[in-house]
Amino acid sequence: MEKHFSHLSKEGNPKMVDVSGKSISTRIAVARSILVLDDEIISRLENDEIHTKKGPVFQTAIIAGVMAAKKTSELIPLCHPIGLDNCSIEIEINDKKEVEIYCTAKINSKTGVEMEALTGASVAALTVYDMCKGFSHNIVIKETRLIEKSGGKSDFKFSG
Repeated sequence: MEKHFSHLSKEGNPKMVDVSGKSISTRIAVARSILVLDDEIISRLENDEIHTKKGPVFQTAIIAGVMAAKKTSELIPLCHPIGLDNCSIEIEINDKKEVEIYCTAKINSKTGVEMEALTGASVAALTVYDMCKGFSHNIVIKETRLIEKSGGKSDFKFSG
């Protein structure tokens, strides 16, 4: 079967994907963003949190990520507006002293939640950047990617 861009009509015009004929199923997506913080910022880590004058960095990033995931269709033009059944953000420091942000989005729907998970992880990463830039601008959002998805036409699991 030949693959095609799902958001283009036969004429090549942008279009929303028609999900009206699809069945409702449980759909889950997990996305991850990785940030590299410099030593000045990492040295401020206490009890798995960085405190700034703006407040606790990771707690604020969790709230921002969930809020963003809920508004994904307002940011991505052809994304379906959906009501998430669940969205969670987890933040951990890996052994390379990078910040790993995981966003898990879940819904029982005719359409998937990959974009919501990616948006949640991305905005949480941007929030960490915003809250820490007063210490240093030497911050890199190294990667944002889909880690896994289930439900719908096909499942996916990142193998890297």
